[in-house]
Order: sequence, then C-alpha cells, then structure tokens
Amino acid sequence: MYTFRLNTRLLLAASTLLVAACSDDASTEAAVIEPVALKNQSVTPPLIRSLIPGVEVYSLISSDDRLPGSPSFVFGGSADGAAFMRNLDGTFTALVNHEDNFAVSRIRFDKTLKPISGDYVVNSTAGRYRLCSATLATPEEHGFGPLFLTSGESSEESEILAVDPSGVANTPKYLAGFGRWNAENTVPLPKTAFPNRTVVIIGDDDSSAEGGQVGMYLSNTVGDLDNGNLYVLARTDNNTRERDMVVGQTYPIQFRQIQNQRTITGRQLNVATTTVNAMRFARMEDVDYRKGSGANGREIYFTVTGQNNTGINADYSRTKYGRVYRLRLDEANPLTGTLEVIADGDDKTETNVARLFQNPDNIYVGQNFVYIQEDDNGYGDETHDAYIYQYNIATRVLRPVLELDHRRTQSDAALYNAVGARPAGKAGWEYGAMLDLSTMLGQDNAFAIALQPHSWRADKYRGVDGGTLRPNENQASMLVLVKGLPR
Repeated sequence: MYTFRLNTRLLLAASTLLVAACSDDASTEAAVIEPVALKNQSVTPPLIRSLIPGVEVYSLISSDDRLPGSPSFVFGGSADGAAFMRNLDGTFTALVNHEDNFAVSRIRFDKTLKPISGDYVVNSTAGRYRLCSATLATPEEHGFGPLFLTSGESSEESEILAVDPSGVANTPKYLAGFGRWNAENTVPLPKTAFPNRTVVIIGDDDSSAEGGQVGMYLSNTVGDLDNGNLYVLARTDNNTRERDMVVGQTYPIQFRQIQNQRTITGRQLNVATTTVNAMRFARMEDVDYRKGSGANGREIYFTVTGQNNTGINADYSRTKYGRVYRLRLDEANPLTGTLEVIADGDDKTETNVARLFQNPDNIYVGQNFVYIQEDDNGYGDETHDAYIYQYNIATRVLRPVLELDHRRTQSDAALYNAVGARPAGKAGWEYGAMLDLSTMLGQDNAFAIALQPHSWRADKYRGVDGGTLRPNENQASMLVLVKGLPR
C-alpha cells in the first residue's frame, strides 16, 4: 500500500473532490491509498512509445471511447492542459482542455480508472478562445481554490479563465486582473514560495514584433485574482534580445509593472512591454515550478518554442528551434531574480543533445527531473516524431525518453493519419499536459500525458463540445498513462 499525508482542508464540503496535491504539515492525518492497477482502458492503443527500458505505457481515454454513464459524450480533440483529482469515494475526475474546440471536458473515472461519464464544463461558446495549457490551483498546494486556470491563446486580445471543477457548466470567470495575452499557461506558485502572497506566472505565446513575454501577477492577499498588479520580465541591463543569452551564464532580471492592465487592450499591453524593455522571447510557451518545499517553489522552468528566422525574426535575435530556461526568484522579493538558459536548440554542436529540439512546448517539473515536450513548427527539416526529453536537474543531463507513435506501418494507419503526413514524413503531432499522478494512484512514477494526433480526424468528432464557435472542429485525441519515469 501507498501511504501519504492528507490535509483535512481538502475535504471540500461544496463538492466531492479531493485534490491530489499533498504535503506534510501539522494539520494532516495519515491516509492509505490502495494502489490502482494500471491497464489499458481505451479502445485506442497508446499513441506513444518509450525510447528507454523500464517504462510502461497504457491508454486511458480517447475520442473513440463511449462511456456508459454518458453514451453521447465524445472526448474532444487536441487534448492539452489538464488536471486530475481523486474524489472522496476513491473515484477520479479529470478536467481537460481541448485546445481547438475552445472547450474543457470533465471526465469521471471509477476506482479502477475506467472512464464512466463525461460532460463539457466549458463549451466553445463560454470558452471563447483556443484553450492551451492549464493549472489546477488548490488550497493544499497554493492556498486557494480549487480553480482550474486556463489560458486563451487565439490572439493578443485573449483572456485567462478560472473554472470551478465542480461548478455549473459554462460559468467560467474571466480574470481581467491578469490582462490580455496570447497566453499558453497561467501558473500560481505554491504557497510556500512566497507566504501570504499570490504570485502567478503567465506564459505569452506571441511571435509579434514585441515578442512573447514572461508575465507575473502579484497580489499581497492569498487567493486574490482581481486586485493585484501585473509585471513583465526584463533584464536589468535592458537587453531585450533573446539569443544574446547563452547556456552557462546567469543574468539578473526584474519584473517591471504594466499599468492599467484591467482596462487596456492586448495590443496596448504588448506596446507597453516595449516601454519597459521587456525580454522578447520567440513564443514563450509553458511554465512550471520545481516541486518540493520552500526555495523549490521559487525555481521556475519555462519553454520558448521558437519561430522561424524570417520576417520579424530575420535578424535571428530569437530562438528558431526552441529553448528551456530556469528562472530563480529572490526569497525576499518575487520581482527580482536570475535567469539562465539550460538547453538551446539552435546550438547544433554534436555534443549538445538539445540540438535535436523540434520546438519544445509543454513542460513538467518534478523535484529532480524536468520533462520537455515537443510541438514542431513544421519547418520541413524534422528528423523524428515529437519527443519528450528528460532533464536531470542535478547532473544537467538531457535525453529523449518518449516519442509519439503515428502507427504509420500498422493496419490502422489510415485512421490516425487521415489527413496525411508532413512533407518531411516526420512529426506533425504534439503533446498536451503531463501530470504526476503518483500519489493519488499509489504508484511510484506514474504520469498522465495528453496527446494531440492532429491528423486523426473524422466527421464523427465534429463539434462535440456542443458550443457555437467551433461546430466544424473534427480532431480526435487521447490521454495515456506512463509509469517508470522518475520524478
């Protein structure tokens, strides 16, 4: 059996959800989790394969599954940001962004992890925007919630949404205090990072003249998502060129305030970033913090996916193939810290494993390892299907450990590759969320991963969220379980 410490504040009277984020403190009681046996639960084979020994992969749910408790529900396409929760009765609930459906599904699983029912807690009418990565804020981990924070990424005028996991469908709150961004993820730091404050990091997936930004929302009240201030990351020497930073050096940074973020447009916000000399990244994508306590929560990793070195990036001042950064915030002041490049895809030196990068996108950070997920930009020079890389924080060793499996040579190849392959014959699919489920499943080193097989399309997947904005969206997708990768 698997024993963990469970904070009784998570026994939510308003819902049946028991969230998985756990820690040891004085108010906890011992609880025992019977290990959940991992097995294939979907009719779809897991569209991912391990590149290293000792890793097991299982299918969990896909768009071809019909759930007994809601036979008309169809799991949407482009599964991206997600959250998993263990309920008081031992069952499970997941929220999943469906990026191109502009929607969020809510799936219930029984105690064996068999999916049994589902609905759309946000459909495209209420979602309004492409919904990419997401983070579940919980009282245990962050000091407030539970709230599913999901980011709009349709344009620079998109908004950030807060969704109640057990709330009435299609009632998200739009967070004006966070400003308008082409946002990939919105990540509150753990409550141990800066006690008695709310610090939220925002990833701006923008490739415009102003570039993508690292934003920060800061309030001196725990759980206040309305009345805080908004800031953007800048180097203290005012250098805004991304590729002027190199691996092996550390750069002092500060977050500089953007005024009137609640009332200005996204275009005005973008222009305002230039007046404070904010760093101009090539599509700042996903962000996560190191797990553990204290200083770990102030150690933040983020991916910059890159943009072609043409047009706005003709001077090649921004990464093309992608980078991963580490941001460390000062304990006494979250507005100051240091920044370093830990992996650079534009360095094609033979000994640099990051030379293999085909545009890192999503990221998961554990206590000792970072997992970096690819979404190629389709330059035509792809050499492999999308990898997940493992980065060892202590040794700085980087290696690919998982690869998407298009099943191009299988008997069902036409199903999953319905719209054909990229000209290079490689890549074209991407990953969504990677979630650590180890504690709630009673299984060491167990993760859920969202897969976006973009060529898997059919009319039966069209408009399944029931909203009005994406009636012709026809992609399929899935979630898988992976066991054996260290955290």
